[in-house]
Amino acid sequence: MKIYGIGGYDEVGKNMTAVELKDDVFLFDCGLYLPPIVELEEEERAYTEKKLRSIGAVPSDDILDNLGLRSKVRAILPSHAHLDHIGAIPYLAHRYNADVIGTPFTIEVLKTLISDERSDMRNKLRSVQPNSFCFVQGKNKKYKVEFINITHSTLQTSMIALHTDEGIVLYANDFKFDNNPILGKAPNYERLKEIGKEGVKVMIVDSLYSGDERKTASEKVARTLLEDVLLTTTNEDAGLFVTTFSSHIARLKSIVDFGKQLNRKIVFLGRSLNKYVGSAARIDMCPFIKDIEMTSYKNQVAKKLKNINRNRREYMVVCTGHQGEPGSILDRLSKNKLPFQFQNKDHVVFSSSVIPTKINIENRQKLDDRLKKRGIRLFNNIHVSGHAGREDLRDFINMISPEVIIPAHGSHDKIEPMVELSEELGYKNKKNVFLIHDKQKLEFR
Repeated sequence: MKIYGIGGYDEVGKNMTAVELKDDVFLFDCGLYLPPIVELEEEERAYTEKKLRSIGAVPSDDILDNLGLRSKVRAILPSHAHLDHIGAIPYLAHRYNADVIGTPFTIEVLKTLISDERSDMRNKLRSVQPNSFCFVQGKNKKYKVEFINITHSTLQTSMIALHTDEGIVLYANDFKFDNNPILGKAPNYERLKEIGKEGVKVMIVDSLYSGDERKTASEKVARTLLEDVLLTTTNEDAGLFVTTFSSHIARLKSIVDFGKQLNRKIVFLGRSLNKYVGSAARIDMCPFIKDIEMTSYKNQVAKKLKNINRNRREYMVVCTGHQGEPGSILDRLSKNKLPFQFQNKDHVVFSSSVIPTKINIENRQKLDDRLKKRGIRLFNNIHVSGHAGREDLRDFINMISPEVIIPAHGSHDKIEPMVELSEELGYKNKKNVFLIHDKQKLEFR
C-alpha cells in the first residue's frame, strides 16, 4: 500500500489523497485552494484548468502522471460537498477513467458546479446513501467502499472506509461529533467501532484543531446563540441581514425558523446560496424551502433590494459575504453597488467565523470597517465550528485504534499537535504517525 498526499497537507484546502494498491488507485477528495481564487480580480474569474493550476488553486495531481498511476485510478471519492473537497472535480476529473462516488447531497452540489462551470467532464456520477456502501471494480478484484455518516457543517458528510486486503483505509477528513444535529443523521458510532475491531490499517484524519483543547460544541449551541441575537436584540424597525456559509443547511434552517418568529419575510440573496439550498431541496433535505424566496440573478436581486429598502422592517435578508469576499452580496451592499442604503442601527449578523487566511482576514476587516462607518450594529461569531477539537480526536483514536495515523487538513503548524496527541496515546512519530507534505509518498511494507 502506498499513500500519496497530493493536497491539503501543507494548507487548509486543496484536499486530495491517493491510495495505491498494486494495480489500483483510489482518489479521496479533489478540492480547491480558495485564497488565490479570492485574490483574482473579478474580470479574471473565467476559470480553466490551466488558469487554476497556474495560481496553485487545484491539487498537483500531475505527480500521478509522472509515476504512471493515472490509468490505474478506479474511483474519485469525495467526502462531502465543501469546495475545498469537491471544487476541483469539474476541472480535473476528466483526466481519469473513473466514476465519482459520493452521498446524494455531495453529488447534487457537484452537478451544479459542473453546470455552472460548463465543464466537459464525462465521468459517471454515482450516489451512495449515508451509512451504506458500494463496490468498485479494480483490475483483478472488487473493493468495498463505505460511506459512514458523520456530522460536519454541511449535509451528508462521510468518513470513507476503503476495504483492502491489507486492512481498512479510513478517510476522516472534516468532521465533528454532534449527537444533536439540527438536520440529518447523528454520527454512526456503532459502525465506526465495528471497523475499528475489523482493523484500520491507515487513518487519514482532520487535524486542523488538534491543538485546541476542547470538545467542539453541538450545532444546537449555534442555534441558541442565533435565537438570543435574533429574538432578543433585533429592533423591529431596523433592517436585518444575516450571513453564513451557504453550504450550512442546518444553520440556514435555524435562521429561517427565527425569521419566521419575527414575522419577517425571508429572502435569500446570492448564487452560492441558490446552489446549495437548491441541491438540498432536490434531495428533500431542505424543510424551509417553502418559507423563503430565493433570488440570485443580477436584475432580480436589484429589484428585490429596492423593495426591501422601502420596507426594511418587513424583511430578513440572508445573503452571501460572511468572509468579505469581493463580489458577494454583502460586499457590494457595503460599497453602494446595490440599490439598498444601510441606515443607522440596521443589523448585520455574521453566523460564521473568519477562515484564518491572510486574504480572508483582510477582506473581512475592510467589510467590517465599511459597515461600522454607517453606524450598523454588527454581531460577529454567532457560530460553532464544524471541526473536531483535541478531545474529540482523542476519543476518535481510542475508538478506532488505527495502525497508522496521518494528520491532514492544514499547514504543519496547524496539524502538528495531532502528532503530540498521538504520542500521548502510545504512537511514535515517524513510526506509526506521519506528518507528510503535499506530493509526498508513504509506502507500507
